[in-house]
Amino acid sequence: MTGSFWLDVLLGVAAALLLLWVVLVVTLLILRPPGGLLREALRVLPDVLRLVRRLATDRALSRGVRIRLGLLLAYLAIPIDLIPDFIPVLGYADDVIIVTAVLRGVVRRAGLDVVREHWPGTDDGFAVLTRLTGLDRAR
Repeated sequence: MTGSFWLDVLLGVAAALLLLWVVLVVTLLILRPPGGLLREALRVLPDVLRLVRRLATDRALSRGVRIRLGLLLAYLAIPIDLIPDFIPVLGYADDVIIVTAVLRGVVRRAGLDVVREHWPGTDDGFAVLTRLTGLDRAR
């Protein structure tokens, strides 16, 4: 095996990773909430983080739900994002979009009542959360 082979492998892996990143960015663009709702989501983000932590430690929830929430907390704690924070709008939006997607799945499996029971914020904040996750349309 020559050096050319390893260069081809390295370039192939780099191209695959770049393609995967582009697919993730496009997916985030498609799933992003409307502009005004994004600002509201950033306002309730501290309450959402406390909610995720509370749900992740609730033994009444299924193991799969708790694992998803734990992975979400780990993603949020890692300083490297899918989209760097210095990119306007999408820099912080990727965190909001990923949290939203995970919470939609949690509500589908655990129920909205469980999420409401663990919500640490105000009723207005919970209303923002339900709009953000699309749960207000499901009722």
